[in-house]
Amino acid sequence: MSMWPRQVFSLPVRAYRLLLSPWLGSACRFEPTCSRYALQALERHGALAGSYLAAGRILRCQPWCAGGCDPVPHERPRLFSRLLPSATVATEESSAAAPAKSSAQPSSLKSSGPLS
Repeated sequence: MSMWPRQVFSLPVRAYRLLLSPWLGSACRFEPTCSRYALQALERHGALAGSYLAAGRILRCQPWCAGGCDPVPHERPRLFSRLLPSATVATEESSAAAPAKSSAQPSSLKSSGPLS
């Protein structure tokens, strides 16, 4: 998968962190801050799903919200896991394939080994 959409979408966030954030001060209600959350979401979930998560977080950041600890979720949002099932399935297959390989390997060694 190409990295350039993530980098393009992260440019405004990085510009905000470099140019505006020092002037505005730290007033974020959440941990990690909204800009750090946006960068982590873009890195973990790509341009579309990461932007969706970041926009939702920014919309939650308002005076009537309590804030608190709100890390980037490990799973893609349901909307994007349905739209892009191949990306979700690939991660599930790779995690399921690793234990299957390790359990299949000893049985193949037993049947083909000269010691049995």
